[in-house]
Amino acid sequence: MITLTDSAAAKVKELLQAEGATDLALRVAVRPGGCSGFSYEMFFDGDFTQDDQTINFGDVKVVVDQASSQLLVGASLDYQDGLTDAGFKINNPNATRTCGCGNSFS
Repeated sequence: MITLTDSAAAKVKELLQAEGATDLALRVAVRPGGCSGFSYEMFFDGDFTQDDQTINFGDVKVVVDQASSQLLVGASLDYQDGLTDAGFKINNPNATRTCGCGNSFS
């Protein structure tokens, strides 16, 4: 399953607090689509199923559906706040190819 770096967990916690939604979890999913075959999806979610995998990173709960978890084994979510490279980034060792925009993989 995917892991969060300390900076990603801190940013997710900050965003949840800003929304006043500390009871939600960060859902990370892999969906068919994009120019390379699969694309990542991340959103705050409060609806969980029995098949979801859940892991806590401090105060942050991350939820991944069963199908996505197979494609995210060994992956990590990082957050960077720089002038040229700001935002969340998934580093996935299972991705054999990525597209030019960096938003999809195969």
